[in-house]
Amino acid sequence: MGDSKLDLLQGTLDLMVMQTLDAMGPLHGYGIARRIEQLSENEILLNQGTIYAALVRLQQRGWISAEWGVSDNNRRAKFYVITKAGKRQMMQERADWQRLSSVMARVLSAGADAK
Repeated sequence: MGDSKLDLLQGTLDLMVMQTLDAMGPLHGYGIARRIEQLSENEILLNQGTIYAALVRLQQRGWISAEWGVSDNNRRAKFYVITKAGKRQMMQERADWQRLSSVMARVLSAGADAK
């Protein structure tokens, strides 16, 4: 990918957060961000403002919930979990992304075949 990091399309971060919580269970914001960065092999880097804006948005929509707890380094932190409504939303968004990915693959491969 060169030196540039991937720009996130609108809504993709929400799906990545919900997928991370579904796979990993309760996590605090920093843990969610680091996991997404790890899985993306650092192609996606998330600052605090970006991840916390997504967490607030997802909470307002009822797709995640949060409770205060203590982190591994013994600090007070808010831990997030995906809700049943969030799991339904995540599954719909995953299906949409898989369909879009398939379409993009067909379009991009057709362009390569035309040469």
